[in-house]
Amino acid sequence: MKTTLNHITTIQTGLFAKPVSKGEIVYLQVKHFDENGQLNSVLHPDLLPDNSTQRHLLKSGDVLFAAKGTKNFAALYENKNLPAVASTSFFVIRLQETFQNKLMPQFLVWFLSHPTTQSHLKGEAQATNIASISKAVLSNLEISIPPLTTQTSILKIARLLIEEKKLAQEIDALRDKQIQQQIINAIK
Repeated sequence: MKTTLNHITTIQTGLFAKPVSKGEIVYLQVKHFDENGQLNSVLHPDLLPDNSTQRHLLKSGDVLFAAKGTKNFAALYENKNLPAVASTSFFVIRLQETFQNKLMPQFLVWFLSHPTTQSHLKGEAQATNIASISKAVLSNLEISIPPLTTQTSILKIARLLIEEKKLAQEIDALRDKQIQQQIINAIK
């Protein structure tokens, strides 16, 4: 099934807020993630609850899409017992109820992070001082929705590819270390 994001999701912007030293709600910002959308820092609640934060609370399964700057990535929000809101650097993409059993949020993250999708979105980005992907561009993005079994297989293959790349880097580092040691041994 081929469709556009605006037919299967709701997309809203994140919240503009001023963090405080001690709060009750986590304020997710781009700096909390690596370029692959993985959390790279320990999160601390840094917003106080009010009407605005309550309306923007994230739900498990929400997809965060970093739309500003050169570091565009998608990340899956999984509630870890700390309520959170996303900053304005993100669009919050939530599957409509009728599609929650047809499209895995993890698959949507994979699709938005795929190089072909990233290239398309970057080509549509509006540049002022900072390149930005608009809500309209994201809403009109076409996605093919394969059966859930295919989505699961694609996600497994993608995870294995990441693991393979990581292992290849470790092997390269060990090979370099071994060669360097052999050179040192030859000098002695």
